[in-house]
Amino acid sequence: MNRDEIVQRDGDVFPGTSYTTAVLRPAYDEAKRMLLPSMMQIHRAHLLMLRTAGILTDADAATIARSLDELDLEALAASEYTGEYEDLFFTVEHRLMEIGGDVTGSLHTARSRNDMGMTLYRMVMRHQLVRVLEAAGELYETLVRLGAEHADTLNLEHTHTQPAQPSILGHRFLAIADVLGRDIRRVQQAYASLDYSPMGGAALTGTGFPINREHMAELLGFRGLVENSYDAVAATDYIAHSAITLQLMAVDTGRSCVDFLTWCTAEFGLYRVAAPYVQISSIMPQKRNPVSIEHSRSLLSAASASAATVLTMMHNTPYGDIVDTEDDLQPHIWRAVDILTNVLQLLTGVLGTIQVNTDVMRERALASFANATELADTLVRDGGLTFTQAHTIVSRVVREADAAGITDVRTIDPERVHAIAREVVGHDVTLTPADMARALNADNFVAVRTSTGGAAPSEVARMASERSEVAAEFRGWLDDVRGHLASVDRRLRDETAALRG
Repeated sequence: MNRDEIVQRDGDVFPGTSYTTAVLRPAYDEAKRMLLPSMMQIHRAHLLMLRTAGILTDADAATIARSLDELDLEALAASEYTGEYEDLFFTVEHRLMEIGGDVTGSLHTARSRNDMGMTLYRMVMRHQLVRVLEAAGELYETLVRLGAEHADTLNLEHTHTQPAQPSILGHRFLAIADVLGRDIRRVQQAYASLDYSPMGGAALTGTGFPINREHMAELLGFRGLVENSYDAVAATDYIAHSAITLQLMAVDTGRSCVDFLTWCTAEFGLYRVAAPYVQISSIMPQKRNPVSIEHSRSLLSAASASAATVLTMMHNTPYGDIVDTEDDLQPHIWRAVDILTNVLQLLTGVLGTIQVNTDVMRERALASFANATELADTLVRDGGLTFTQAHTIVSRVVREADAAGITDVRTIDPERVHAIAREVVGHDVTLTPADMARALNADNFVAVRTSTGGAAPSEVARMASERSEVAAEFRGWLDDVRGHLASVDRRLRDETAALRG
């Protein structure tokens, strides 16, 4: 070891400079920022449980309760890592002993930093997932509102980046909402999977003290226990579940960002991003760069990468209490949450204020040869042909029109359709010019798509209405969870205060 790595003060050896810089100080700073409130809840809950179990006397419990209440959390949050104490836990323990004396050391009876750490991470992730769900729910509501507002807005949809079929713009918005809705439910499931208390697992084998683990879980607002004490301090699937769901939400949302960005180009001209969400060019005065969507796309990739880092850090690690899955890992999932939450909020603002060029969308849908599918369907329904025969006829009609430079499907000659039909099937089809005009009309195209979930305006309106009910369910779930978590903190403070007498 380099001599300057050894730090001594008053005869005590302190952590080396590089260890402090690379590990201890960053971990301390992250713990102050993210873990301190939950750590205090655990202290209060453990105190209450120890007293109820008869492990602490009334007098000792009262002293510890007063020490917890008098602890200066603002000073702790502003403190710098000095190396005097290994981490935030020992810093808090020391300050409690300064306030209440040696008796406060009894607060650590029947527990370990191991079970405390895993409990802290789960408690923090509950709040983190709530943040994501709040932002995702707002975006979901915006998409549903856009679906309802554009339940009869004609547009042209694409497959393989090429014009495919006329559709309804609200249909697309609701499709995006449905993906987000599934992502929201997956995050809710991740919340449920981590909502179990490891407290009482101690180092890994439990404890010989007569603790009440169920009471501890109930005080901290968990739905139950991570029962096996080794599992309590070793498992990482709780955070893997969260990472996977956050990564999928980022990827799914990013795919839609790509489309929004494309449709904002001058060549497409379908959307116009509101002024607060564009930037100008330093040299080109005409520019309105929709960088809010660009940033959303790239930041969602960053969120996905941070979530993927969580899984990578778990890979091929021992199944036990190890640092790989603790202080070094947690900031990556927190970063994924921060980025994803911010981008979801940004997209809510962008989409909530976007200008839709409905006239451009409509005209392109009406003129497009994408209406050809309905002509083939009409030849089947009304002309008595097989779909293969109809497809062959319409394909030739489209190829000939393209070769002739015809760009508007409404100008196709009905007689040429009849002529091609005779060549293909050997007889005339029964469609009149009016039948063909209706078949090639985009409004008719979407109107007849009344199958469940189809693009007919009536179906889009129905789906928008039902998704509004789903949005209300999401809001109700969030209200319940937020209320529950807030009640945990209130109860712990109230019951700790009661111990003081």
